[in-house]
Amino acid sequence: MSWTSLRVHPGGRRDEVSAALFAAGAQGLHEDGSTFVTHFPPEADVAAVLRAVQAAAPGVLCETAIAEPVDWSVHWRDKLHAHTLGRLTIAPVWLAAGYDPATTVVIDPGMAFGTGDHPTTRGAVRLLQDVVRPGLVVADLGAGSAVLSIACAKLGASRVFAVEYDGDAISNAEANVLRNSADAVVHVFEGDATVLLPLVAPVDVIAANIISSVLVELLPAMLSALRAGGAAVLAGILVEERDTMLEAFSPDHWRVVREDVEDVWWSVSIAKV
Repeated sequence: MSWTSLRVHPGGRRDEVSAALFAAGAQGLHEDGSTFVTHFPPEADVAAVLRAVQAAAPGVLCETAIAEPVDWSVHWRDKLHAHTLGRLTIAPVWLAAGYDPATTVVIDPGMAFGTGDHPTTRGAVRLLQDVVRPGLVVADLGAGSAVLSIACAKLGASRVFAVEYDGDAISNAEANVLRNSADAVVHVFEGDATVLLPLVAPVDVIAANIISSVLVELLPAMLSALRAGGAAVLAGILVEERDTMLEAFSPDHWRVVREDVEDVWWSVSIAKV
């Protein structure tokens, strides 16, 4: 019996679609560009899953196919690559040999998001190289694997507060920090960014690779936490959401410094006015 592969094109209904898929029994989601991909075992009622997705987000396109049998305990490693982004390289553990440890962020992929293989991570890393200077203090919100936190440490930050709400990601983040010998700089905290950010403020730079709706909610807290002239690097935003995000950056408080686009993803650095 074969598994079924389900690909969903959520458009602007990403939260609703992901919630519906998990509620219908999906054990995980892979973001492939602007689409979600997941798999269901032979006994799953895929028709019921499709009905649940359509009820949550009417009109979204869903595609099903028979999934080829794959030994994912080995094959998943083939999907990850080393990425050189300006002055930094992000590499999984098994590909890190030969790269300069001083400028390489070595990540052991686990349950946490952030390996360098997603455009949002790469966009954030490219932008952070313009704003993180030696001695600055950084807050990384939604730190996941701590990839951005470690990148900031490699760029010379004196302290980085890696804030992550998902308790399952904390051990992976801490292990990656130790793997990169960044534990003197990067401090991992489990909790809500709206609660923890004021406690670590003031900071010079904020990095946040989170969905756009959460970024908008966090903007007031970011503004309060940043020192005068501080900057924020935001990622996790679809290109189609760009105009909405720009409207959220009040010109009385924020100045857009630089934009980055890769595939369907838009990242931006903004400075506190």
